[in-house]
Amino acid sequence: MSFKIAIIGAGSVGFTKKLFTDILCVPEFKDIEFALTDISEHNLGMIQAILDRIVEANGLPTKVTATTDRRKALEGARYIISCVRVGGLEAYADDIHIPLKYGIDQCVGDTICAGGILYGQRNIPVILDFCKDIREVAETDAKFLNYANPMAMNTWAAIEYGKVDTVGLCHGVQHGAEQIAEVLGANSPRELDYFCSGINHQTWFIDLRLNGRAIGKDELVAAFEAHPVYSKQEKLRIDVLKRFGVYSTESNGHLSEYLPWYRKRPDEITRWIDMSDWIHGETGGYLRYSTETRNWFETEYPQFLEAASKPIDPARRSNEHASHILEALETNRVYRGHFNVKNNGVITNLPQDAIIESPGFVDRFGINMAAGITLPEPCAATCMSSINVQRMSVHAAIAGDIDLLKLAMLHDPLVGAVSTPEEVWQMVDEMVVAQAAWLPQYADAVPAAKERLAKSKVKTREWAGAARRKVRSIEELRAEKAALKQAG
Repeated sequence: MSFKIAIIGAGSVGFTKKLFTDILCVPEFKDIEFALTDISEHNLGMIQAILDRIVEANGLPTKVTATTDRRKALEGARYIISCVRVGGLEAYADDIHIPLKYGIDQCVGDTICAGGILYGQRNIPVILDFCKDIREVAETDAKFLNYANPMAMNTWAAIEYGKVDTVGLCHGVQHGAEQIAEVLGANSPRELDYFCSGINHQTWFIDLRLNGRAIGKDELVAAFEAHPVYSKQEKLRIDVLKRFGVYSTESNGHLSEYLPWYRKRPDEITRWIDMSDWIHGETGGYLRYSTETRNWFETEYPQFLEAASKPIDPARRSNEHASHILEALETNRVYRGHFNVKNNGVITNLPQDAIIESPGFVDRFGINMAAGITLPEPCAATCMSSINVQRMSVHAAIAGDIDLLKLAMLHDPLVGAVSTPEEVWQMVDEMVVAQAAWLPQYADAVPAAKERLAKSKVKTREWAGAARRKVRSIEELRAEKAALKQAG
């Protein structure tokens, strides 16, 4: 079979390579075309060279093209995959650093919270441009697979305003399931049957079965507390499990940002996080990791290119959803996964318009969601807090309404727990002014925001956060990698 896949933001080199090799693990897909597009010609050149090397090494007829002309890449595409980061690390740094001046300490800041809300404002106008091109030049009824955060806001905008068949994809569920299988002593994650539901990054393992045996709260708590690593790295997640009765799919650091209880006091932050890796709660952890990864890739590129000469191994196909969804749609081999879609009655105690993450089955007829799910009340309540923020944020981004944007920020659980209304109003002004280059919908609001900032008497502070680590140099990364290799 032959069809075209366009990847927007293909300069996300490592992730694009993973998606590419996953898809080519499907035997029927060897004749397809990949059209790569990105705003960075430099990154496009690097990833095309890697993918061309993979095609050559495996003797495949697969076609790979690369262009900075997004519309050209989308022409005739049946599937469009987005993994963009609008504003790059420059804007992302503002998402972390400006809120710190107002006492808001984020680990990731890309879903809700101060950083995630502004990230959504940057993404949504671009997402709507993608959708316009998809409607006009892609295959009729093309499917848009969104991997970019903030997942719920981007998917909401694409479905509601972009009018494109869209599904949001994340790997938090799979990673959480791997943890659970490990602490329960499973020989393989495949022994664990799990059912998760909620919203992206706040999805809950509401049913767990190990080799057919139901796993309850007490057994799961005991297993996590007995684990020599997770008992230290996932303290907050375990505490939520004890109080809510179900385990969250999201990492310790990410989960801490979505709840108003664990990151509002600096001394409490250090109590609940672990500094062994960024994902467990470090201040600005993902920003540091992303910066180091970019630097590392630029320096070590020849090694990445050399590794691309190895044969594709289907046994090492990842659990990222994209390749499995495409395989199911094109070959009718049924795939079960957890997908981000508009609720429409799937979860009974969440709003109809919300973007939920829940189980579904894929075959040649499309994505078919398991419906009639009722979340435990505490889980639904926590999800509702975020959904209300997401809805206001999407509407603000569509309208360029800075007043609604401030109200969305005020209602964010962590922001509201830390900052006063006056601080929130000034913080939003400061973030919109700093990121004006990526916020075209707020162009008319920027001059007034600058005037208010010039007259403001709200005090801020220079604060690195409760648990900050410096960005490591390439030399430091090499030394740590060598030490780990020697120790292993």
